[in-house]
Amino acid sequence: MSEFKQTFNSSLGKKLIMALTGLFLCTFLIVHLGGNLLLFKNDDGFGFNLYANFLTHFPPIEVVAYLLYLCIIVHSLYALILTVKNRRARPVGYAVVNKAPATWQSKNMGLLGTVLLLFIVIHMGDFWYKYKFTNTVAFKEYRTDLATNTTTSSAYTPASPDFEHSVSTENNVEIVRVKDLHARVVESFSCLWYVILYVVAMVAVSFHLLHGFQSAFRTLGWVHRKYTPIVEFVGTWLFAVIIPVGFAAMPLVYYFTNH
Repeated sequence: MSEFKQTFNSSLGKKLIMALTGLFLCTFLIVHLGGNLLLFKNDDGFGFNLYANFLTHFPPIEVVAYLLYLCIIVHSLYALILTVKNRRARPVGYAVVNKAPATWQSKNMGLLGTVLLLFIVIHMGDFWYKYKFTNTVAFKEYRTDLATNTTTSSAYTPASPDFEHSVSTENNVEIVRVKDLHARVVESFSCLWYVILYVVAMVAVSFHLLHGFQSAFRTLGWVHRKYTPIVEFVGTWLFAVIIPVGFAAMPLVYYFTNH
């Protein structure tokens, strides 16, 4: 146990933890983008609001969510510890040394990480916290005619302050009542400063993952001449291009559509 503790208290051990938490966060980004693409459906937020309700009321997902928050904290904390330590002493290298010249993103991971942490705090405060712990998010009612599959929507005011959501069927009409997080998205993405912050954060995500995804595999020693090009391809095109562009498109589309 002492050797195990000593290993993970070392600089290399901290880098291993950062690599593992970072890869977990990369997995989350794929899932999160997939869910957020529902914002592009022309259904008055029906699909997105059901998705948000599912995330906050399905116990296994809630457990994963709190694991995610823990990973964000640990990843950020260890990054800070390593940055401070590396300024005081010679840094410990990767399990497999990369002899390529240092890139801008590799030399500025601390700056990129700081921008992302600031964005995450603001973003979660604006959406997750208000959705879960305040009464500032209104409710919406969706009525779907099961014969024609036509859905209409309207504002809904719960009779009880403890109301969370409901699904019922009356006269062959499915009635879904949920919190209207979509309206919160529309409101937030109508603010130019928030849209700019979001896009800047996605640029930071791009550069952060361009270096971080590949570095995680090097830290873990998972380097092979056959598979490393695949890791580099996925890290570049999926995590540094497609995912940031997908996220950045949402506030831009909403802002210019409503202005």
